[in-house]
Amino acid sequence: MARRYCGWFCSAQKPWASLAHSSPATKPTSPPPESSKTTPASWTPKCPGRMARARFNVTGLIWRNTRRSADFPVRSNVRTWARPRNLPDYRIPPFQLATCNFQPPTFHATASRFCMSYTIQYLQSEMAAQGLEVIVLVNCLVQDAIRLGASDLHIEPWENSIAVRARVNGVLTEVAHLPPDLMDKISARFKVMANLVTYQAGTPQDGTAVGGPELDGVQLRVSIFPTTRGEKIVVRLFDPRDRRFDLATLGFEDSTLQGLLRVLKRTSGLLLFTGPTGSGKTSTMYSSLCYIMQRDGTSVSISTVEDPVEFNLPMVSQTQINTPQGFTYAVALRSIMRQDPQVILVGEIRDPETAAIAVQAGLTGHLVISTIHSGVSAGAFTRLINMEIEPFMLASSILAVMGLRLVRRVCPNCAQPCEPPPSQLKLVPEPLLAEAQFRHGAGCDQCNQTGYSGRLPVSELLVVNEPFREAVLKKVPTSALEEIAIQQGLRTLWQNGLQRALTGQTTLEEIVRVLAADLL
Repeated sequence: MARRYCGWFCSAQKPWASLAHSSPATKPTSPPPESSKTTPASWTPKCPGRMARARFNVTGLIWRNTRRSADFPVRSNVRTWARPRNLPDYRIPPFQLATCNFQPPTFHATASRFCMSYTIQYLQSEMAAQGLEVIVLVNCLVQDAIRLGASDLHIEPWENSIAVRARVNGVLTEVAHLPPDLMDKISARFKVMANLVTYQAGTPQDGTAVGGPELDGVQLRVSIFPTTRGEKIVVRLFDPRDRRFDLATLGFEDSTLQGLLRVLKRTSGLLLFTGPTGSGKTSTMYSSLCYIMQRDGTSVSISTVEDPVEFNLPMVSQTQINTPQGFTYAVALRSIMRQDPQVILVGEIRDPETAAIAVQAGLTGHLVISTIHSGVSAGAFTRLINMEIEPFMLASSILAVMGLRLVRRVCPNCAQPCEPPPSQLKLVPEPLLAEAQFRHGAGCDQCNQTGYSGRLPVSELLVVNEPFREAVLKKVPTSALEEIAIQQGLRTLWQNGLQRALTGQTTLEEIVRVLAADLL
């Protein structure tokens, strides 16, 4: 990808010219139309001195025959030197069926976004010219989302186009636009993959699918929702190859990790996790189960009740609830209690009935691991009291509550010292500024010019002790519970996040973005 666009990608609405030479492995295409050889009248060089040669890393396409006798695109990195005046001579023509919403040339858009849009354009051109099935386009969308490291793929009908966006490192990024007449075909394809009703377009549908060889066996959770402009599709992506559930590799601070391991050694009680969607709760719970399995082997009986089951774990009896059929969390928990479990994972405590059964299970010799919606860890007690659970039962059953958030990690490849703006510095206690090592990412190919690479957890672990139990019995408010926990040694989410920023692992801007609600 160009380090600098040099001004000749001047319009987001103009069709893109190809940057990849054709090769014997590349499927031949027709030569570019004459209209593509004419430079747009609106085109003006921004950097004349740099126009002679521009270096690009682009994603080309190699076509291969599979056992299914169908053509699937396989990405291949191609590096070429391109002269603007020679672009019309490249074999792959410019494509007018899709455009990428790029900023002006001075903005360093990411190579991944370009490659994804470029590949989609090629496929659409082939579909129009040769009648290729929408299967190829859908596979390309999923493949490129996986390559970007996205957790979710959004395909949404807008006024004049279909917006394709990917959630990468927790941030939703626009990557391409498709023509609106493809929406029904794309929706139908995802419905077939997830075994949904293809002719039903007015009601929400959810399903799961496992990609074939062309998608490397990636698991998909498909959600289709009707809107006024058509059906919106959101696909949650699970790549089993990238999932190693190991507490030691999740990135917790050593004191937090050791405290969590001590809780997991207990044989009865409740361990709760709190945090918004996408904050790492499921990964931490699964990693906790894997730790117990590695420690105890076949001598432990583990059962789970989930909605849905996101990953299959060895040596674990996993159950997915089916609310429309009456198989709820509460019903499943009652049945599991007769299965002689030692460890029970409950996907979420949603209602008073589920809460009562989970608390009772923790009091009767089972280690129960679950999640509950609460902004801070101390708020879990208030939430359960509001579900009409008696305070004395909470004080006796809950072992610990862990609050979780995920923040983007500064890219180690392009990290450099920086000075945050005064509006952010005033959030840092003055004594801590003397030893602060603030860093930010300048942007590089490794992080797709974002300055961030991967994510790391920001957490708080509230371990229940005697002073805290007495406060729970008195039904004190959440703020008072949190103050007592801090007096007993709790490091809050903000304190943990601030420490991450002071040591250069992330930025103050990122901490404020993720923890803004906790600062109000």
